[in-house]
Amino acid sequence: MKKTFVLSFAVIGLLCFGCKEKEKPKPKVSYKETARTPLKKTDSTQIKIADLPVIMEGTQYLIHPVGDIRIYDDYSRSYGSSRTNNISYAISNYNRFEITGYFENLKFQHIDSTAMRPLTDELIQIQTATYLNTFADKTRKQVLIYTLVDSDTNQDGKVDSNDIRSLYISHINGTGFKKLSGAMQELVDWNLIEAQNRIYFRTLEDINKNGAFDKNDRVHYHYANLLSTDWEVTDYEPVSN
Repeated sequence: MKKTFVLSFAVIGLLCFGCKEKEKPKPKVSYKETARTPLKKTDSTQIKIADLPVIMEGTQYLIHPVGDIRIYDDYSRSYGSSRTNNISYAISNYNRFEITGYFENLKFQHIDSTAMRPLTDELIQIQTATYLNTFADKTRKQVLIYTLVDSDTNQDGKVDSNDIRSLYISHINGTGFKKLSGAMQELVDWNLIEAQNRIYFRTLEDINKNGAFDKNDRVHYHYANLLSTDWEVTDYEPVSN
């Protein structure tokens, strides 16, 4: 009897898994000709908070992640352990040389100062901020690489993980904040090549204009020179036509 129950449960699980596999990717881009949905105003009941500051090893700047208090149901997971009942007071995770989460800004503060400066005044959602520590050890140049969402590409009135993800860079103090990936191109991944002092990255372009990024779209290949004053981006083509 127990074996029959386990087998039935397994079959149901496989059927459910099959259903999920058939789900189409949620469009990240909308090409509607109608007026764009205006970005939703900040909920007045939301409270802005900052996580406790972190400092990347070998640097002199405190970094304060800033975002909203998050409310979860009993089955949701939240970042960190700063949680009371179903309210989370943590908006990010810190793992030595990287900050991860879903937060809207970073504020930078020199260790000998009380002044803070924001990374940007634009509406964005930051997902990762990575310090290139090995590059800094080699060159004495300290930079942060960001993966983030910077616009409402699916026109649903929100800037969130359902929109196109982009690649950015800045100095360790938040200055020089610059976009590296192309407009309307979804970031696939990126990698640091220390021997060349470059970061390589790939992006997807929705060439069939179906709003989703899939195997029928075009992959673009780029690298950025981390030693150039403006972090110049160069396209390259490793796949022959």
